[in-house]
Amino acid sequence: MARIAGPALGRHITASPGARFAGGRLDALRLSSEPRGDSVIVTVSGDLDVVTSGQLDDCLARARRERSRIIIDLAAVDFMDTSSLAVIVGHWKKLGASGGTLALAGARYKYTKALWITGLADRLPFYGSVQEALDAGLAPPPADSPGVPDAAK
Repeated sequence: MARIAGPALGRHITASPGARFAGGRLDALRLSSEPRGDSVIVTVSGDLDVVTSGQLDDCLARARRERSRIIIDLAAVDFMDTSSLAVIVGHWKKLGASGGTLALAGARYKYTKALWITGLADRLPFYGSVQEALDAGLAPPPADSPGVPDAAK
Protein backbone atom coordinates (compact mmCIF):
# COMPACT_ATOMS: atom_id res chain seq x y z
CA MET A 1 0.00 0.00 0.00
CA ALA A 2 1.34 3.42 -0.90
CA ARG A 3 0.57 6.63 0.95
CA ILE A 4 1.02 9.98 -0.66
CA ALA A 5 0.67 13.17 1.36
CA GLY A 6 0.57 16.72 0.12
CA PRO A 7 2.35 18.76 2.79
CA ALA A 8 0.64 22.09 2.11
CA LEU A 9 -2.90 20.81 1.79
CA GLY A 10 -2.91 18.03 4.36
CA ARG A 11 -4.38 15.79 1.67
CA HIS A 12 -3.74 12.06 1.91
CA ILE A 13 -4.19 9.44 -0.78
CA THR A 14 -3.93 5.72 -0.11
CA ALA A 15 -3.92 3.20 -2.91
CA SER A 16 -3.70 -0.51 -2.43
CA PRO A 17 -1.99 -2.50 -5.14
CA GLY A 18 -4.51 -4.23 -7.39
CA ALA A 19 -4.89 -7.93 -6.79
CA ARG A 20 -3.97 -10.22 -9.64
CA PHE A 21 -5.97 -13.19 -10.85
CA ALA A 22 -5.68 -15.59 -13.80
CA GLY A 23 -7.46 -13.26 -16.23
CA GLY A 24 -5.73 -9.97 -15.29
CA ARG A 25 -5.83 -7.43 -12.51
CA LEU A 26 -8.60 -6.21 -10.19
CA ASP A 27 -8.97 -2.49 -9.60
CA ALA A 28 -7.36 -1.08 -6.48
CA LEU A 29 -9.24 0.57 -3.64
CA ARG A 30 -8.46 4.26 -3.55
CA LEU A 31 -8.95 6.37 -0.45
CA SER A 32 -8.21 10.04 -0.07
CA SER A 33 -8.88 12.59 2.63
CA GLU A 34 -9.04 16.33 2.22
CA PRO A 35 -9.72 18.91 4.94
CA ARG A 36 -12.44 21.42 3.99
CA GLY A 37 -13.28 23.98 6.63
CA ASP A 38 -14.22 22.19 9.83
CA SER A 39 -14.80 18.92 7.95
CA VAL A 40 -12.65 16.30 6.31
CA ILE A 41 -13.85 14.64 3.12
CA VAL A 42 -12.90 10.97 2.78
CA THR A 43 -13.32 9.88 -0.83
CA VAL A 44 -13.63 6.17 -1.52
CA SER A 45 -13.24 4.60 -4.95
CA GLY A 46 -13.48 0.88 -5.77
CA ASP A 47 -14.69 -2.07 -3.69
CA LEU A 48 -15.27 -1.94 0.06
CA ASP A 49 -15.16 -5.49 1.33
CA VAL A 50 -13.57 -7.73 3.94
CA VAL A 51 -10.19 -7.38 2.21
CA THR A 52 -10.22 -3.57 2.06
CA SER A 53 -12.20 -2.66 5.21
CA GLY A 54 -8.98 -2.41 7.26
CA GLN A 55 -7.69 0.28 4.91
CA LEU A 56 -10.97 2.18 5.29
CA ASP A 57 -10.67 1.87 9.08
CA ASP A 58 -7.12 3.30 9.02
CA CYS A 59 -8.16 6.17 6.75
CA LEU A 60 -11.15 7.08 8.94
CA ALA A 61 -9.01 6.91 12.09
CA ARG A 62 -6.57 9.41 10.53
CA ALA A 63 -9.49 11.61 9.49
CA ARG A 64 -10.92 11.54 13.04
CA ARG A 65 -7.58 12.78 14.37
CA GLU A 66 -7.77 15.76 11.96
CA ARG A 67 -11.40 16.83 12.38
CA SER A 68 -14.53 15.91 14.32
CA ARG A 69 -16.73 16.15 11.22
CA ILE A 70 -16.25 13.55 8.50
CA ILE A 71 -18.07 13.21 5.19
CA ILE A 72 -17.50 9.90 3.41
CA ASP A 73 -17.91 10.32 -0.35
CA LEU A 74 -19.17 6.99 -1.68
CA ALA A 75 -19.99 8.16 -5.23
CA ALA A 76 -17.23 6.02 -6.78
CA VAL A 77 -17.81 2.87 -4.71
CA ASP A 78 -18.49 -0.14 -6.93
CA PHE A 79 -19.32 -2.63 -4.16
CA MET A 80 -19.89 -2.51 -0.41
CA ASP A 81 -20.31 -5.37 2.04
CA THR A 82 -21.18 -5.50 5.72
CA SER A 83 -17.55 -5.56 6.91
CA SER A 84 -17.12 -2.01 5.60
CA LEU A 85 -20.43 -1.02 7.20
CA ALA A 86 -19.11 -2.23 10.55
CA VAL A 87 -16.11 0.07 10.13
CA ILE A 88 -18.32 3.04 9.24
CA VAL A 89 -20.68 2.40 12.17
CA GLY A 90 -17.74 2.10 14.58
CA HIS A 91 -16.38 5.51 13.55
CA TRP A 92 -19.89 7.03 13.53
CA LYS A 93 -20.38 5.93 17.15
CA LYS A 94 -16.94 7.17 18.24
CA LEU A 95 -17.48 10.54 16.60
CA GLY A 96 -20.98 10.85 18.06
CA ALA A 97 -19.71 10.04 21.55
CA SER A 98 -17.17 12.85 21.31
CA GLY A 99 -19.58 15.42 19.84
CA GLY A 100 -18.53 14.87 16.22
CA THR A 101 -20.48 13.87 13.15
CA LEU A 102 -20.08 11.39 10.32
CA ALA A 103 -22.17 11.70 7.15
CA LEU A 104 -22.38 9.71 3.94
CA ALA A 105 -22.58 11.33 0.53
CA GLY A 106 -23.19 10.23 -3.03
CA ALA A 107 -23.81 6.52 -2.44
CA ARG A 108 -25.33 4.82 -5.47
CA TYR A 109 -28.00 2.35 -4.40
CA LYS A 110 -27.03 -0.20 -7.05
CA TYR A 111 -23.53 -0.56 -5.56
CA THR A 112 -24.15 0.14 -1.88
CA LYS A 113 -27.38 -1.78 -1.24
CA ALA A 114 -26.04 -2.98 2.11
CA LEU A 115 -26.69 0.54 3.49
CA TRP A 116 -30.41 0.15 2.81
CA ILE A 117 -30.71 -3.55 3.59
CA THR A 118 -29.32 -2.92 7.08
CA GLY A 119 -31.31 0.30 7.61
CA LEU A 120 -28.17 2.42 8.00
CA ALA A 121 -29.15 4.70 5.12
CA ASP A 122 -32.04 5.87 7.32
CA ARG A 123 -29.98 6.25 10.52
CA LEU A 124 -26.79 7.95 9.33
CA PRO A 125 -26.84 11.49 7.94
CA PHE A 126 -27.05 10.89 4.21
CA TYR A 127 -26.70 13.35 1.34
CA GLY A 128 -26.81 13.12 -2.43
CA SER A 129 -23.40 14.80 -2.77
CA VAL A 130 -20.47 16.06 -0.74
CA GLN A 131 -21.50 19.63 -1.51
CA GLU A 132 -24.99 19.02 -0.09
CA ALA A 133 -23.41 17.67 3.11
CA LEU A 134 -21.10 20.67 3.37
CA ASP A 135 -23.95 23.10 2.71
CA ALA A 136 -26.06 21.41 5.40
CA GLY A 137 -23.28 21.76 7.96
CA LEU A 138 -23.59 18.02 8.59
CA ALA A 139 -26.93 18.40 10.30
CA PRO A 140 -29.09 15.30 9.87
CA PRO A 141 -31.31 15.45 6.78
CA PRO A 142 -34.96 16.47 7.29
CA ALA A 143 -37.22 13.74 8.66
CA ASP A 144 -39.40 13.86 5.54
CA SER A 145 -36.47 13.11 3.21
CA PRO A 146 -36.71 9.76 1.39
CA GLY A 147 -34.50 6.85 2.43
CA VAL A 148 -32.95 6.68 -1.03
CA PRO A 149 -32.05 10.10 -2.45
CA ASP A 150 -32.60 10.47 -6.20
CA ALA A 151 -28.86 11.02 -6.69
CA ALA A 152 -28.17 7.68 -5.01
CA LYS A 153 -30.29 5.58 -7.38
